Amino acid sequence: MNKLDKDYQDLLEDILENGVSKQDRTGTGTISVFGRQIRHKMSDGFPLLTTKKLHWKSIVGELLWFLKGDTNIKWLVENGISIWNGDCYKRYWNSIETSEYDGFGPTSIKLPTLTQEEFINKIKTDDEFAKKWGDLGPVYGKQWREWKQFIPYDVTSENCKVAVKITDQIANLINDLKTNPDSRRLMVNAWNVGELDSMVLPPCHYGFQVYTRQLSDEERYDLIEKDKYTQFVNWQYLGTDRIREVLDEQNIPKRAISLMWNQRSVDTFLGLPFNIASYGLLLEIIAKTVNMVPDELIGNLGDVHLYSNHVDQALEQIGRYLEVDERVCMCYENPKLDLTRVQEGMSDSEFTKVCDEFGIPTRTRVPFDLPKLGFNKSSGFFRELSDDLSLLNHLDISDFMVENYQSHSTIKAPLSN
Repeated sequence: MNKLDKDYQDLLEDILENGVSKQDRTGTGTISVFGRQIRHKMSDGFPLLTTKKLHWKSIVGELLWFLKGDTNIKWLVENGISIWNGDCYKRYWNSIETSEYDGFGPTSIKLPTLTQEEFINKIKTDDEFAKKWGDLGPVYGKQWREWKQFIPYDVTSENCKVAVKITDQIANLINDLKTNPDSRRLMVNAWNVGELDSMVLPPCHYGFQVYTRQLSDEERYDLIEKDKYTQFVNWQYLGTDRIREVLDEQNIPKRAISLMWNQRSVDTFLGLPFNIASYGLLLEIIAKTVNMVPDELIGNLGDVHLYSNHVDQALEQIGRYLEVDERVCMCYENPKLDLTRVQEGMSDSEFTKVCDEFGIPTRTRVPFDLPKLGFNKSSGFFRELSDDLSLLNHLDISDFMVENYQSHSTIKAPLSN
């Protein structure tokens, strides 16, 4: 059983058992706890939960959208990604006013001229409409790539002048990782206080920090594809210095890199699985760009909540213990098992023993093994990316794939905007 899924199920149980009821801006209501943490070793597999099926394309697409510095949903919509549709439509709804006469006096009501479906279709097909209504304000990507800082100068004059400084935090991070990897300032922040009022939604995951460490000779040696070089290198006769030379010649990473993100507000059922996978993918991309090994992924979580209309879905994902007859039915559904061992008239304990020996799950939603991440882009592309971040715009959703992803079925739940 993979530990990440189990930790996530435990977090759902924690909220249900210890959470307090709270009201929220959406009017839905939540059950909430405060101050939790998720930790995952990337060597255990890519952190894509298996206890329900996740939409991989949306996870990759949204992250690439952030990294491009884009804040308009048009690119997402064109790629079939609907994560931000509700928030964008809500801003449109709140921005349009018409007047009606109700018989007792004029009253102003807010009435959208388009349904959400019509609105999204118009975003996709009408560039001018998309430019006006598709933008979410200076959200994540804008802050990551174009943090805006207003600097006053000539303050002694009657009219104080202001200069605007733009900072590409991702570029700074990549440069610092290459030049000063032990720095304690390897951070990216999305919580720009001066621009919060201009955002459709203040950032939920508001910043991340990375940390690197040197790999030991043994760790580096374990990374090399030794079978590929056996015909050229007789490893057992090489001394330590020569092994290091060979590792360097093969560009084997010298450092491991970890990422920790901070999140003020956590939609635990719908949002958190996406956040975990998204930051896991970001860690993989950064690691590949600076030739390091992904190490640990950590999430520091503030208000960790379940919306009141997600409780049943959370219980389904936590799962329940299977009855003996349900486990026996699973035996009969597997043609590879020796069904002669399952005989009529056996006691429940005998049935249970056979099911255990067959490896039949004891619960619904038992986690599968985590998948692996695959890259369709070459390592050369990422080496070039470390010097030219404009290449981020050439990354495509199809450049990333999860291999051997086995999961339980999707569990649908409404999104609160």
